[in-house]
Amino acid sequence: MSFRGIDNKNEFRGEQQMSNSNNAEGVHELITARKSIRAFSDKAIDDKSFISIFEAARWASSSRNEQPWRFIAARKEEQENFQRTLDCINESNRIWAQHGAMLIVVLAKKNFTTHAIPNNHAQHDVGLAIGNLALQATSLGIFLHQMGGIDYQKVRTIFEVPEEYEVISIIVGGYPGSDEMLPEKLRERESLPRQRRELKELVFEGKFGNKNTVFSGGLE
Repeated sequence: MSFRGIDNKNEFRGEQQMSNSNNAEGVHELITARKSIRAFSDKAIDDKSFISIFEAARWASSSRNEQPWRFIAARKEEQENFQRTLDCINESNRIWAQHGAMLIVVLAKKNFTTHAIPNNHAQHDVGLAIGNLALQATSLGIFLHQMGGIDYQKVRTIFEVPEEYEVISIIVGGYPGSDEMLPEKLRERESLPRQRRELKELVFEGKFGNKNTVFSGGLE
């Protein structure tokens, strides 16, 4: 299976020793294909694809099956709602996000429904839902870019978000377009391969900071 918008360049340009997605041996292609792009085409997202993306999010696991994720979504053809969402995004992101096919406000319900206590796993569970959403989108050739550079209070005010919900992010999504439409500085970033820390920096053994021999190439 192939996906549009995958960058096959594996040139290393970062300062730290990291792996890029081309070296993710044994990892499912959907995961290595997913990328947070900034260059979007003007192709619209049809109803069937739109529904399936959120259906995938709906089936994420969550603490006590609380399902704390909520979304306020607008496709570009829904001009008023799309613009209202766009107005909540910082200017540096709005420059390219305006060309996406859809915008999604992501919310998390702070407390459990059946017990009036804080749900300390709400953001974790919303993250799981977004992971499902992103992979389903990728399978359809749709790419997402999650943004924290937003006006959180403006989101709450414009969309009348109740206090019991936390504003997490806004996601822009769409089909990949030409990098040429981006400012030069962003164009350069767009061509870089995805990079991740080595597993030996992330997975420990025995206590925090202890090298895991599986990932560190054996005992030293």
